Amino acid sequence: MPAYMIVTVRVHDRERFLEVYGKPTAALIARFGGKYIVRGPGCESFEGPRANGLAAVVSEWPNKAAIEAFWNSPDYQPLKAARQAISEADVQVVEIA
Repeated sequence: MPAYMIVTVRVHDRERFLEVYGKPTAALIARFGGKYIVRGPGCESFEGPRANGLAAVVSEWPNKAAIEAFWNSPDYQPLKAARQAISEADVQVVEIA
């Protein structure tokens, strides 16, 4: 069953974020079978103030196990640390039943 990773992120330095996280992470996501559905700034909240001004990223994966393999991979850990140093993110995973 397909699964989706849904991320909202407040980026403190967009150029640095793309350089140290965005570009290398895109290649890693593809390696684990994921593909981007949505990615970009300008998230607008229709209810609640939380998402206004954030970037949104939605990726599709073959299943939740593929997301977990990516998330826990040794290759992702330094990228995750880099992201956490220059942004604040909420990450959710939804598996289609």
